[in-house]
Amino acid sequence: MAEQEQPLLDAFIDVYMSSLKYLDEFISEPAKAFHLSFEQYLILREITRHQNVTLMDIASQRQVTRSAISRQIRVLLRQGYLRQQPDENDRRRLYFLATPTGEQAERLIRQRIDHRFQGWLDMYGEDQAQEILNFIRDFSQVTRLKNRDN
Repeated sequence: MAEQEQPLLDAFIDVYMSSLKYLDEFISEPAKAFHLSFEQYLILREITRHQNVTLMDIASQRQVTRSAISRQIRVLLRQGYLRQQPDENDRRRLYFLATPTGEQAERLIRQRIDHRFQGWLDMYGEDQAQEILNFIRDFSQVTRLKNRDN
């Protein structure tokens, strides 16, 4: 790395340490009151929005292994947010359904997320929020392609 680029790298590290780590907290905090990670909330949200959701459906959508989703689902089942229902035609196939407690938790977490996001939009405006989103998408795409090629 060229010496003149070192201050830029240092600035990126400072922003990461002071801001980007906070972004994760900002996003995940509303689910913490329900003893859920943000990932677990997203799974609960998926199940409340769709019918006949299976473990494989969630794993495929998130492009992760079944065991990774299974660990998240176990928490949701243990806390009473989800229940399993066998398929009537194939009892080996299990569908996940939100319990009334799970539906209520999803609704309250979503309201908290919406409120936080609206505050963020009020502060930065929709145009700047869109610019940030576009940058993050571009960054993700470029890094995924670069990682795939290596």
